Amino acid sequence: MIVVELSYTVDRERIDALRPAHLAWLQQGLDDGRLLLSGRKVPVTGGMLLVRGTLDDVRDWCASDPFAIDGVAEYRFFEFEPSKAAAGLEALLA
Repeated sequence: MIVVELSYTVDRERIDALRPAHLAWLQQGLDDGRLLLSGRKVPVTGGMLLVRGTLDDVRDWCASDPFAIDGVAEYRFFEFEPSKAAAGLEALLA
């Protein structure tokens, strides 16, 4: 499993202009079963993703994000192997 941290590198107006395409990309990831969770950082300086797959696959997928294509965010990737989960989240251990 991969945690992805996005950090915006441009002003919010540019991010907001690309947000609809980014949200469509996220929805496709959910529909494909690749993306498990996503959300904005607080304060809103980027976002966080929880993604199923290998590090290389997730890096490749993130390269197709409209934010990446337009160069408005930097991405950091953290691979981990979950071993415990709260009740109702056991599927994340698979």
